Amino acid sequence: MKAVANYSPYGWRAKIGLIVPSTNTVAEPEFWRVAPKGVSIHSARATLLGNATTESYYKMAEAVIRSAEDLATAEVDIVTYGCTSGSIICPLPELLSNMQEKAGVPAIATAGAVVAALRALDVKKVAVCTPYVDFVNESEISFLNDYGFDVLSMHGLQLGETQAERRGIGRVPPQHVWRMARQADRPDADAIFISCTNLATFDVLQQIEDDLGKPVIISNQASIWACLRMLGLPDRIENLGRLMTDFLAPITTKDMLV
Repeated sequence: MKAVANYSPYGWRAKIGLIVPSTNTVAEPEFWRVAPKGVSIHSARATLLGNATTESYYKMAEAVIRSAEDLATAEVDIVTYGCTSGSIICPLPELLSNMQEKAGVPAIATAGAVVAALRALDVKKVAVCTPYVDFVNESEISFLNDYGFDVLSMHGLQLGETQAERRGIGRVPPQHVWRMARQADRPDADAIFISCTNLATFDVLQQIEDDLGKPVIISNQASIWACLRMLGLPDRIENLGRLMTDFLAPITTKDMLV
């Protein structure tokens, strides 16, 4: 038994623990879709009830910490909170610290993964599009400003006020995401950031980057990239933008924080 104590038939290179908001139906399929050979995905859900408010996001953060503790029992190698708005509204350093303490392994959150991705691409000015309501969009602008990025534009769909609307984000067609990115883009933007892990984007990500002629960062893409690089895995994943093909070096938690 000692010889196979660390063996996993599917996650023999790494096991990623993914925590998603309970209404999210996109992050898990997109993680599974591009997980490299030998990397497995193991998920948990954190409930977000009622209207979207600062208080409801903090309650979800409490559930995230419990989920991180649950994922530790699956012996995952890293835990990630796959929610952009939740990891922007709640203090990122505290989230990462609490998740790591409960899981006993490195932790990331989507907001931090986005920061690390924008820094890897040497982005200073960014155009942003989201499915969110205004208070979340305003929080996102403040967050990106605090981390040193100049937000040139913000295009939001005004979805997510209620739980039903949050489920609806997962039904936005990828082709509409292409149009969102085109609408948000500005000539002097270094990159486009498309926010939300419940927004299906992988079918159009490369097309957006090719058509707009600049790097594109998307929440699930950045989260998967950060997990792999935090684990020291240099896998190059095609058709998911420059981030996934050109930036293969390991990253650390310091790359995600101010």
